[in-house]
This record gives sequence, C-alpha cells and structure tokens, in this order.
Amino acid sequence: MFQNLLLSETNRILIVTINREKSLNAIDVKTMEELRRVFTVDAPGRDINGVILTGAGQKAFAAGADISEFMALDVARATEMSRYGHETYFAIEQFPKPVIAAVNGYALGGGCELTMACHLRIASDNARFGQPELNLGITPGYGGTQRLVQYIGRGKALELLLTGDMISAEEALRLGLVNYVVPQEALMTKALELMEKITSKGPLAIAKVIEAVNAHFQYAQSGYEHESNAFGECAGTEDFKEGSAAFMEKRKAVFKGK
Repeated sequence: MFQNLLLSETNRILIVTINREKSLNAIDVKTMEELRRVFTVDAPGRDINGVILTGAGQKAFAAGADISEFMALDVARATEMSRYGHETYFAIEQFPKPVIAAVNGYALGGGCELTMACHLRIASDNARFGQPELNLGITPGYGGTQRLVQYIGRGKALELLLTGDMISAEEALRLGLVNYVVPQEALMTKALELMEKITSKGPLAIAKVIEAVNAHFQYAQSGYEHESNAFGECAGTEDFKEGSAAFMEKRKAVFKGK
C-alpha cells in the first residue's frame, strides 16, 4: 500500500517509519503524499491510541526534502508544493491522538519541520536539527518559519533560519525544541514509554487538549500563506537555481541576489 513508509502496530500504537534510508529518508513528493494519506485516511481508520513517527536506520530521521525534485520548480509549482506540505503537516498536528517524533539522526529542512508538526519530540543523542534552506537560496516551505518561532522564540529562531546552522540534540533540548534526549538504542523504548503514559489518560480529554493547544495559534492568519508565497517567489530566482545546482554538484553556491 505504501512505497516509502513502513507501518506497524504494537499495543495499539501505530509506528510509521520513513523508509528511504539510502536517501537519508529525504521527503520527496511521494513520501509527502503517503504521510498525508496515513494521517487523513489510514490512521483515522485504525483502532489505535497514538502514532510514533521515525526514520529508517540510525543516521537520519529525515535529512530534508529531495533536492533533485527542486530543480524543476517554478514559482507556481513551488507555492503549490509548500501549500500541500502545510496541509499534510496540519493533518499531523491536528491529529486527535498523540503523535511523537522519535528523531534518530539528522532532522533538517522538511525533516525538522516534520518533527515540529508532531506533538512531542524525543531525540537520540546523535540527532541534529536545522533549517538550511537559505543555503539553496530559498526559504523553508513546510512551516519552519512559523513553528520554529513558536518552539524556541523569535531571536534564536531567526538566527537558525538565517544562518542555516545545525544544532545538537542537547542544544535542541535546552532550547525547548525536543522533550527528551536519550541514547540511540533507547529511543523507541522511551517513545513507547511516554506514549503509554499519555494514553493511560482519557482519550476524549487528550483530543481536546491537542485541539485547545492548536487553537492558541491562528493558522488561518497570513503567516503560513506568506511562507508559501515566499517559497514560491524564491523558486523563480537565479539564486535558487544556483543554490540547488551547487548542492547537487557538491560545491559552494555563488549567489548574485537575482
């Protein structure tokens, strides 16, 4: 049923694994479509208490988007891609049962944005987080400019967004981006332990807490729409073409501000 995701259940917990280990679990269009289907069709139809989202292997949760797909983007396609990503991640964020990201390595770009759409985050001690999109001459497109500010505050969020720097799991914990840091081998055990603690509570109350916390942030406002437009506009620039080409060719980009 799914090409890029593996689904399994344990004790009424659905475990969703991004299964593109050779590509460091990069989120391509197919993976995004499958994530959306899981949280809008598959998971709602299952008798489960919660979802744990992780990546295959030990190197990466999801090391960003699939940059090879970016090469064909124009303004319209990029804007639509961003909006589709927003809708997918909203489906995760608004899922009425707890969703925990078990972050087992790199969580960069779209991968970092995916962790932030989950309700809670547990990181292995080798995890790294970042929004490096500016290295490609483009902005984050899947909610990074909005959720990162919510989690760690405007000043530090702007620093990470503007520098593209990665932070360690321990720094992410200090900033409030993740809830726990554990050794790699204890990651899933901790995620299941935390899920069991949460799901011992009343399921209707859990759903209402998630709903109420989400209501604190006005998603209908222009922030996400502005991000989609910015992502699209950047996709039409020479700088973006140069940044993407440089990434694929493993060289440093030479931006001209055009």
